[in-house]
Amino acid sequence: MSLEYTHKPNYFFFAQLLVRHVEGYIEKHPDAQNAIFDLRDVYELFRQDFASATTNLDSILNIADEYKVETLNGDQKLISRYSIDAQNNALLLDFNADALESLKQGKRIIEPEATSFE
Repeated sequence: MSLEYTHKPNYFFFAQLLVRHVEGYIEKHPDAQNAIFDLRDVYELFRQDFASATTNLDSILNIADEYKVETLNGDQKLISRYSIDAQNNALLLDFNADALESLKQGKRIIEPEATSFE
């Protein structure tokens, strides 16, 4: 018997969606040092892909927290810490202050190298 996967999640695509969503959030809330997103919003952001918004979310966040921004102290991760609060149905993100400031000053986000992940 052979089982074929009908759905292969694209973690890098969803990480990119999440980071661009965070970038928009930072533009709208320039004083924010962290963000709290409702997991239902993440579900909608991921185009109602339930697996990516639940079971695979930690793997996606593991990639998303590798996105960096050029700072005076070298390239630094934008997301310094994340946690999933299942009880309150929330995603909590803390931002690196230096990377956040550089992003606000117009520096671009640097994507991680996809071939370096296993």
